[in-house]
This record gives sequence, C-alpha cells and structure tokens, in this order.
Amino acid sequence: MIVKSNIDTAEVAKQILQLWNQLTDEQAQLVENSLFIRQFKKGELIHRGLSAPEHIMYLIEGKVKIFKDGVGGRNQIIRVIKPTEFFGFRAHFAEEDYKTSAMSFETSTVAFIPSHIIDELMNENPSVSLFFVRQLSKELGVSDARIVNLTQKHIRGRLAEALLYLKDTYGLEEDGHTLSIYLSREDLANLSNMTTSNAIRTLSCFAAEKLISIDGKKIKIIKDDELQKISAIG
Repeated sequence: MIVKSNIDTAEVAKQILQLWNQLTDEQAQLVENSLFIRQFKKGELIHRGLSAPEHIMYLIEGKVKIFKDGVGGRNQIIRVIKPTEFFGFRAHFAEEDYKTSAMSFETSTVAFIPSHIIDELMNENPSVSLFFVRQLSKELGVSDARIVNLTQKHIRGRLAEALLYLKDTYGLEEDGHTLSIYLSREDLANLSNMTTSNAIRTLSCFAAEKLISIDGKKIKIIKDDELQKISAIG
C-alpha cells in the first residue's frame, strides 16, 4: 500500500534546491508547494511502464530499481537508484509513455514533482535545464557501458560487474566489505542478464574461490581486486 510520509516537505525541497543553483525565492516556493511525498513498501511499483509520466520523482530514502519487462516474463533491471537521485524524467522530456517501470527494493520514500512544474522551472532558469541535461548524459553513458557489459561479457564477468556496480551505487556497510543492499537471487540475475540458476551457481563459485562470502541475501566482498579483474576480462 502506498502511504503518505511524515517527512517535512520543506526539508525535501531544501535538499532539491541545493542541486539547482540560482533559483529565485518564488521558484523555490513553487517547488515546495507543488511537491508531495509518498512511502512505498518493499516490492511496490512506483510507476509502471506504458503509463503517462505526470510527475518527476526524487528518491529521499531507500533503494529503487528501474526495470523493463522482458521475453517470457523475465525482467531486466536497467539501473538502480540511490537517495538524492531523480528518476522518471526521460519519458517526460521525450514526450512519450514510460518504457520502464520503477519498484522499491526496500521501504522507500519518494518525492513527486508535477512535470509541468519542472517545465516551468526549466523555461525560467537555465541552471535547472543544465542539471537535467547532465543527468541524462550521465545515464546515457552508464547505459552504453552496461549494454556492452551485459551483451559481450561471459557469465562470470557479468556477475562480477553487477556486484561492483552495486558497491559503487550503494556502498558498503560499516564492516567495509558487505554490500549495503540485500538482493534476491532473481534480482541479481535480472541485473546481470542471466538466469537465476546461473546467478546462484556463479555466486557459489565466487564464494568457493573466496572472492566473496554469502550469508542469505548478504554478500560480503572479500577480494575486490579479483572481481575487478574478472569484470575487466569479461
């Protein structure tokens, strides 16, 4: 169930405004007045593919996956979102329905800003336009790299790349080794473009080689440099 959040909209607006320089007081007030905040439980859809993009979203807390329905009911995870990142804006700028869906990996809090408000800000303030141009450019670069990795690398290289991608995105826990995200084997497979059975088998091989250790959904990276080599070799 989607529920309202008790997070102060003024504080969220302040976070967002720090990303956009040189907004006027009126523009800042417009952002604060127009945004609303919702909390999503683990596994809930935030937006669905083929729906119209009426809002642009900002992740306040939690972790979100962007995925596309594949052949035979399999999903492909396109990318993952961490707090303080925007998502769901490409479809709006392209003037088309969403091509992908967004779902919470865990309980997540999301701010929604009406798309027409973003358009208004972009028309009035070049810094907002430049911000989204940079965001789109970064996402395109990441997508280009992941397409090559997922189509040209062997299974070991793809899984190693996925683990390193999760580390770079969400970081590590206080022990300095455990990934700060607990994925199901199915999600890890969908992120690595492989079957769940192959993901389980390859994880077990990495654990046997003492590159990682596994405790349920917790994955601890033991030999980061070896995973880097496996990913680079492909």
